[in-house]
Amino acid sequence: MRVLITGGAGFLGQRLARELCSLGLLSTMDGSLERIEQVVLFDRVTADLRGQDGRIQSVVGDVANPADIARAIEGGVNSIFHLAAVVSGQAEQDFDLGMRVNVDASRLLLEAARQTGSRPRVIFTSSVAVYGGKLPALVTDETALLPQSSYGAQKAIGELLLLDYSRKRYVDGRVARLPTITVRPGKPNQAASSFVSGIIREPLNAESANCPVLPETPLWISSPETAIKNLVQLHEVPEDALGAGRVVNLPGLCVTAQEMVDALQKSFGSACAKRVDWTFDQRIQNIVGTWPRAWDTTRALSLGMNSDLNIQHVIMAYANSLKPAP
Repeated sequence: MRVLITGGAGFLGQRLARELCSLGLLSTMDGSLERIEQVVLFDRVTADLRGQDGRIQSVVGDVANPADIARAIEGGVNSIFHLAAVVSGQAEQDFDLGMRVNVDASRLLLEAARQTGSRPRVIFTSSVAVYGGKLPALVTDETALLPQSSYGAQKAIGELLLLDYSRKRYVDGRVARLPTITVRPGKPNQAASSFVSGIIREPLNAESANCPVLPETPLWISSPETAIKNLVQLHEVPEDALGAGRVVNLPGLCVTAQEMVDALQKSFGSACAKRVDWTFDQRIQNIVGTWPRAWDTTRALSLGMNSDLNIQHVIMAYANSLKPAP
């Protein structure tokens, strides 16, 4: 079995590759398990393969370039995890770039998968940003989409493309609407939700951070570990168990920005929590404030997915990851 991960050099892509190699097996179209022979990390930069499993390969290319996509898929592919995307804030500021990567590249990837003739399984990572407007008290997988940002609209287009390619039986597609992944290591990016990791990550690194939204703003979050396991589980769900419902809102935790900082203080003290400033940014609030506040994840849970225990657990998992290996 050969697996392709777009955006594979990124934080989630490399973690997903390690998880897949650790599992060693994935389901095929007939439900049987097949050994993973190769995991291709396709990205615009070379993935760091130091200390990685020998089955992991890095391929550099432009996800919106048909020739590069064809090269990544050359030799056949059984499963695709499509993680590559221009993040929310950047997609809002650079409309053309967002459309090129989040829409055009998704179409190119699906078309390349179609041309293989093997109907590969495709996991498309979408976002809570596909929602907006007046939402019901409890958002479900079937709640109507009304994105309030270019990023949300682009992800919604990607979902529809995948669903139609699946309806035509060109691919076996599944849409994973991800919560905000927290805590991401490294530096802040241009995502509107980047602060969600920053208000934990920076204080734990003895650095200041800013929370640009109102303290009572609700956030739907997942730890990286849980998100990765849920992506793999969505891949493993038998096609007949999904039926026509190929879109799944992945489980998460609903917490406010204030509750996150309170949890930081509880675990690491007031001095740590005081490293978070509260300088309001209306642009960020306008994006994040349109996202849903409550979720019905009954279906995801019934399909074998899980949520983190609580925000304290998420924070401590990240703090423990900072400790040097024994």
